[in-house]
Amino acid sequence: MSQQPFVPLLLGADINVYSMARAFHEAYGVKTVAYGMYPSGPCYGSDIIDYRVCQHNDEPEVVLKNVTEVAKEFPDKKVIVLGCGDNYLTSIAVNLPKFPENVVAPYIDLALMETLIHKERFYQLCDRYGIDHPATYVYHKGEGHDFQLPFSGPFVVKPAESATYWDHPFDTQKKAYVLQTREEVDQVIDDIYNHGYEDSLIIQDFIPGDDSFMRVVTNYSGEDGKVQLMCMGHVLLEEHTRHGIGNHAVIITEEAPELCEKLRAFLEDIKFTGFSNFDVKYDQRDGKFKVFEINCRQGRSNYYVTGAGHNLAKYLVEDRIFHRPAPLTVTKNRHLWRVIPAKVAYDYIPSKYHQEMKALTAAGAWVNPLFYKADRNLIHKLRIIRDQWRYKERYASSMEKAN
Repeated sequence: MSQQPFVPLLLGADINVYSMARAFHEAYGVKTVAYGMYPSGPCYGSDIIDYRVCQHNDEPEVVLKNVTEVAKEFPDKKVIVLGCGDNYLTSIAVNLPKFPENVVAPYIDLALMETLIHKERFYQLCDRYGIDHPATYVYHKGEGHDFQLPFSGPFVVKPAESATYWDHPFDTQKKAYVLQTREEVDQVIDDIYNHGYEDSLIIQDFIPGDDSFMRVVTNYSGEDGKVQLMCMGHVLLEEHTRHGIGNHAVIITEEAPELCEKLRAFLEDIKFTGFSNFDVKYDQRDGKFKVFEINCRQGRSNYYVTGAGHNLAKYLVEDRIFHRPAPLTVTKNRHLWRVIPAKVAYDYIPSKYHQEMKALTAAGAWVNPLFYKADRNLIHKLRIIRDQWRYKERYASSMEKAN
């Protein structure tokens, strides 16, 4: 480990973890400790990550055990704990009072976190703060089919509470359903509740438009509750496999000052701290950005911010380790982030975006976070390359080419 006074400890194993580990390494030269459930994924075999396999890694008692062990392993350093998936967040929050003194966990308390990640309660907050969201009907278990929706199809159906939803798997289960008819809505409701889910469902008006109407806003709020960084990404392409649907594949940073100001005021008023990101879609029918949800963490695509010149790890360390204040920065520069091969991106992204993609690439204003020169393990690199080319088959089997 380096001579820095801290050690990053990341929970998870996907591109979110690798991207943050790369950010820590680029800014401070530190090697990250990461706990994942399987000996696979982009973190496995990396030179910049001390990757440790641990089953049931997201359970509260296991999180506490692993964090405590790393804190004892580095008694003279601060251990920065970050959960890199929704399944880790409440396990961290519930353990905040129990972590050793040298642990820094930049999270809000459990009560506020549960309010924000529960979509029904989150939309109530949006209404209070004037944040636009899709027209919504909240369905509660036991309502049956005798209810009226205040909008016509297509419809989106998704769980209000994701963690317990995935605890009850079934063959046709999806992160979110886009449905054409009311009969399909009724069938999905029955499928979900028949397999054990108990919480409410969110039924929404489907906002028209392909992946390129999506946006993501990533933020860092300091320990004092003041927002220090906001970066909006224009999503050009998402993944479309059943479990990967909604994962970002290509992003270009852009400005949206009015939306960012609304979100900043909201975050500061509720005294949010740490990383957050909002999933947003542009509604061409009324020219408004509609917020889908808040994640109380950095997102899977977080390196689109670091790649654009605003290193997320540095914001966290300067705030929580060195206690140096930072003014609000809202990113303005254009930068391209992608985690799929260029050929796949151009095949599935509408042609009107190709010119800027090529210009940013030619200018060197682009990044694939999985290819990091300082990570020299050859086998690791070969595994990343192999997985990259699997995207060709994944997209061919899940969506039509755009061009």
